[in-house]
Order: sequence, then C-alpha cells, then structure tokens
Amino acid sequence: MKSVLITGANRSIGLETAKQLSKQRLFVYLGSRNLEKGKSVVQELIENGFQNIKAIEIDVTNTDSILEAKSIVEKEQGKLDILINNAGISGPFPQNASDTPLKNIQEVFDTNFFGVINVTQIFLELLKKSDSPRISNITSGLGSLTLHSDPNWKYYDVKSAGYGTSKAALNAYTIVLAYELKDLPFKVNAIDPGYTATDFNHHNGPGTVESAVKFIIKHTLIDDKAPTGKFYSNDIEDETEVSPW
Repeated sequence: MKSVLITGANRSIGLETAKQLSKQRLFVYLGSRNLEKGKSVVQELIENGFQNIKAIEIDVTNTDSILEAKSIVEKEQGKLDILINNAGISGPFPQNASDTPLKNIQEVFDTNFFGVINVTQIFLELLKKSDSPRISNITSGLGSLTLHSDPNWKYYDVKSAGYGTSKAALNAYTIVLAYELKDLPFKVNAIDPGYTATDFNHHNGPGTVESAVKFIIKHTLIDDKAPTGKFYSNDIEDETEVSPW
C-alpha cells in the first residue's frame, strides 16, 4: 500500500485530498499543526467509513515537529511514496508592496515557501526509498509572473506582496527541485487547484473542493512517463492545463 503525507490536511482542500486518496486505497497521513484537531477529524472520517488514515502532528514552520513526523512515518512505513505540500496561509489583506509590514510578509513566506523547503528536504530520505516518489507543491495562479504581467488576465488586479510572491517563489523552487531529481524516478510538480471556495478565502471562488482535489490527484498519481517540473492550473481552459510561469 502506497503512503502519502498531506500537510495542512485537517480542513478544506487538504481534508478532501485525504478523503479521496483514502478511497483510492492509499495510507494517508493527515498532517495537522494541532494533533488533537487532526485526531478529531480522523475519528469522524473513520466513523463515516474511511480507512487507512492517521492524524500526524506537523507544523511546517517548526523543524522539530517535521523531524518527529518523519520519524513516525519511517517507523511505520519505512518510506514515503507521496508528499503533498498543501499547508499554506494567505496573511492579512490588503498586501500592498509599498506598506505591508515586513513581518506579515515573512510570516507568509515561513509557511508557504520556507516551510515547504524544510518539509521536503527532511522527507527526501524516505521519498528516495519509494519506487515512484511524487512531490506535489500546491500553488496558486496568483504566483504566475506571466499572468500578473497581462492586463487582460481576469485576476490581474489581485496583487499581493506576501501571498502571491510566496507562491511565485514556491514555483521557482519546484523547477529547481525537479531538475535536481530528474535522473531519479521522482515527479515534482506545482499544482494550482484553481479559485476554490474554502475557509481559506471565506468561501469565495467558483470552484468546489471536490473539483480542486480531483485536479490535484490527477497530476499527483501520474505514471513514470509523465512530465516533471510543470505548473498545472485548474483555471486553465485547455487540454494541457499547463500554466505560464
């Protein structure tokens, strides 16, 4: 049975991802910064018929927490097949480039960018023990520099000095990581679930979590012939779904 760790999985897109992967018979580590909240969610899932799900405490901004989570997965599985870096924060809005407090931007980067790097680097040892390791970095179309430079883009006016720039940095890291691992069986991609109504954005957005997660899973559970180092967006209305960087 393949194993997957999903960070920030106790609600919204992360939780739905855990549900759908459980249905596909993967062993799911439901990552939660607060273990009790995670356990409560898992207990409810089990009562509703879901199987092979375990809550695991992981705060992506805390190295000790990540190391402890890695130790648990290593003892129980010996390896990790899939890492979905889903945990993220938006930070307070508005986020003007000229006057957003630096500490606010740093807090967003600590989770959305540095947290992803820390989790990924610590779990690489276990991922390398998998026959077909996958890393999916959950990003946003708001991290596309190309689209943000196009006045005709429908979200052109949605600028953010913290959130958007953190996702642009995450996209850049994805390219570097995918290149470094290209001669191994890894597939490393940035995946934008699209503008989805969740707790994260006060339930704005036209997309549903179910649709968003189907898209994430589509580009995570890919075969060895699939590309690596790509940026897929659920908001792209063509067959390739490849978003411009």
